Amino acid sequence: MTRLLSQKFRFLTFACIFLLAYVHGYNLHNTYLQPHSTVHEPITVTTFFEYLLANGLLRFRIPLLFLISGYLYAHYDDQPYGQRTRKRFATLLVPYLLWSALALLLTFALQQHPHSAAIVKAAAVDQLGDNRPYTEIGWSGMLYRWLLAPPAYQLWFIFVLFVYNLLYPFIRWVLLRAAWFWLPVCFVLWFTYFNIGLIEGQGLFFFSMGAFIRLRHYSIEKPPRWYSEGLAWIFFLGVCFIKTFMAFELAPNSPATWYTLAILYNLAILAGIMAVWFSSSRLAAWCMQRPLFKQLSGYSFFMYGMHIPLLAYVATWLRQVAGHFSYFRLSAYLLLPAVLMLLCVGTAMLLRRYLPRLYGWLAGGRGL
Repeated sequence: MTRLLSQKFRFLTFACIFLLAYVHGYNLHNTYLQPHSTVHEPITVTTFFEYLLANGLLRFRIPLLFLISGYLYAHYDDQPYGQRTRKRFATLLVPYLLWSALALLLTFALQQHPHSAAIVKAAAVDQLGDNRPYTEIGWSGMLYRWLLAPPAYQLWFIFVLFVYNLLYPFIRWVLLRAAWFWLPVCFVLWFTYFNIGLIEGQGLFFFSMGAFIRLRHYSIEKPPRWYSEGLAWIFFLGVCFIKTFMAFELAPNSPATWYTLAILYNLAILAGIMAVWFSSSRLAAWCMQRPLFKQLSGYSFFMYGMHIPLLAYVATWLRQVAGHFSYFRLSAYLLLPAVLMLLCVGTAMLLRRYLPRLYGWLAGGRGL
């Protein structure tokens, strides 16, 4: 792997995780945006901008991270499977369990005071839709949330990635022998939002594609001859703007609306990956030459683990105390995610200096 490609992977990983806060930090009345979600409030600069970013322009990030993960995992095929599995247990599953436990503890602590309990209930981050106090849900409910449905809902990515790493010998075998069958099947699973248990289509296709590119030694440093950077960005931006307008105008709860918005959502992901990947080489090289940026990028995983549900609780509290101010929603959306990510970095720095062992567990050994 070339130095430039390594720098690009690190730059895009940091960028994708930093921008994740803007996907999770919107303050639309619809608190859970799905690919087919419509907006049930008037179109304004604030509502349009937030939907455009949170459910359009920035949705390429997680698929791109799966692509990078698949590529990197295939790159180290020379390492024994057992050794890699033990390493991924420490770098993925242990942080998953720790961040999940911390999210539960934070939520439980806030539920002990009436005012903060009201904030937790209003934030409605419970993945099972049950926002009762944990004392009412009981130990079995808390255990299930700790293992499979934490309030830190962003953790699904590293849990699913760990599953794909466990399944990698099979994925590698089928990619080398029947990629013509496996990749189209995975594409259909992704495009149709297939999800049963531990098998979900949102990451499997992109993880498999990343591994396939590396196993077949396809070059990803230069765009193919048919690729046009200008047309890629025009298509990407155009699809996202059209989808956003439709989210305000189409009839909600209509099958035609669902399919139209879902298809545009998937097109935006594919176009976004292409446009961002082939346009970011020079920016990645420039940023990675800056010591400050290089230092910040080392805390990407910690930012990923810490920002939810903290962001949801702080955003809900701010709406309650300052929501009546003019332009509050847009200002909060622009500033709060960035400020919170800086808080995550500051916390990581302190833990790394004074509690390095705890930091190592939470970061999966990264940055030590």
